[in-house]
Amino acid sequence: MAFVGRKFPNLDVDAMNEMGDTFKVNVLEEAVNNKKKVVLFWYPKDFTFVCPTELHAFQAAMDEFTKRNTIVIGASCDTPEVHFAWLNTAKDNGGIEGVTYPILADTNRNLSSALGILDITNEEYDEESGMVTVEGDNVTYRATYLIDEEGTVFHEGINHMPVGRNVNEYLRLIDAYTHVQEKGEVCPANWEEGKDAMAPNAKGTAAYLASH
Repeated sequence: MAFVGRKFPNLDVDAMNEMGDTFKVNVLEEAVNNKKKVVLFWYPKDFTFVCPTELHAFQAAMDEFTKRNTIVIGASCDTPEVHFAWLNTAKDNGGIEGVTYPILADTNRNLSSALGILDITNEEYDEESGMVTVEGDNVTYRATYLIDEEGTVFHEGINHMPVGRNVNEYLRLIDAYTHVQEKGEVCPANWEEGKDAMAPNAKGTAAYLASH
């Protein structure tokens, strides 16, 4: 189910930070109450391979997200305790020590199920009982949500497990959406901050294509 153009689900989820604090996070409220954009990125599992590279990449870009009035939140279905153990594992040992943003611990899978991002390729249907069972870890794909100050999703994307994300693309998308909000123009293909945008009408498109 696509969430673009819709409000993000209104759900409280356990979270952990680098200080070892366990607390509740409601992503929708984080956006609306703080009047900030939110980038929420899901990764399959702690103590794995591609995942720590992504968490460090988002951490390295924290100043850029802050400049854009944007909160960064990570998420997986691991427990808060496993998050904390990973947060206390050195980078050169595969850990995420130094990550400062909160990480959701969706252990009951309520939010990831609502978003439809769980890997259920191992589900089996029992004809006798009529029950569906899922084998394996039942982890999420690499799903990413950009949410505006009103709690509306303006971007969502899902990568398969082996493919890491490009953090700079989310900065570009935030810049583009902010431009639309502030200028009322639309952003053409490959738009970046400082480049020409377009009036949202046929004349605007024609003028842009004529000059590019």
